[in-house]
Amino acid sequence: MNQQVLGIDWGTTNRRAYLVGAQGKVLRSHADDRGMLAERGRFAESLESLRAAMQVPPTTRVIMSGMVGSAQGWCEAPYLDTDVPLAELPRHLVRVAEAPGTVAIVPGYCQRSGSIDVMRGEETQLLGALALGQGDGWVVLPGTHSKWVLLAGGRVQRLSTYMTGELFAALSKDGTLSALINAPDAREDASAFEAGLRLARERAPLTHSLFSVRARVVSGAMPAACARSFASGLLIGAEFAAAIDEGTAPGKISLVGSEALVQRYRAAAANFGVAVTTFDPDAVYCAALSTFITEGP
Repeated sequence: MNQQVLGIDWGTTNRRAYLVGAQGKVLRSHADDRGMLAERGRFAESLESLRAAMQVPPTTRVIMSGMVGSAQGWCEAPYLDTDVPLAELPRHLVRVAEAPGTVAIVPGYCQRSGSIDVMRGEETQLLGALALGQGDGWVVLPGTHSKWVLLAGGRVQRLSTYMTGELFAALSKDGTLSALINAPDAREDASAFEAGLRLARERAPLTHSLFSVRARVVSGAMPAACARSFASGLLIGAEFAAAIDEGTAPGKISLVGSEALVQRYRAAAANFGVAVTTFDPDAVYCAALSTFITEGP
């Protein structure tokens, strides 16, 4: 059996690929902006181009995760119920019949009891976190849609999603706050970020608190250059406040995310009295891929 697998984290706008060998050793990697939206209708051709760029032979198995498995993606991989253990993901891969070679997609999860929620792509990172020693407890995966996941016995016991990143992007792109968030002299300001966190702790309605970004600038209470950091702290702080109010925020969390996001979430966690451990997102993804090497799609 070929002891290699090409893993592709194929999201909405970006794509990351890793050729992984035994024990999760990364042999080659690639990243680009050829996400689902860019490649819709030509996924097979895009995969072949990626294989050629990475010098991966067509006989190497391909495991894909993320939005490529959504209804708008290449081939829909139906959600699993959360009572399915993460370790059983290799048994539920969805084969892409029209793809050249052996190509399969990892399904996401759907939480159907209590607050209905879904995730697609993060399940692979959670599987890798388990492989790297994550035990029972909360794992937070910040991003466009931040996921707070309670793991228990290798299963997803609870899932809560916050549209923190998407909301920040929308506010930055258009509307009343966009000019302030994108001010020419905008800078990373720890004090402004912490001020946003403090305001979030007051639990005022978020729509009211967001307007205070503008109010503080036009009143002279805050320089325009600090608006971006203040808004970021406010939104991330609102996420933590909501998690606490829902009873989901514990005394300790594990973070899986980019260095920049982890830095912000670590600061927010400290502000809310939550201890943090971290996992590198590439490491957890590749650890998950290693579990698929001996499993067929």
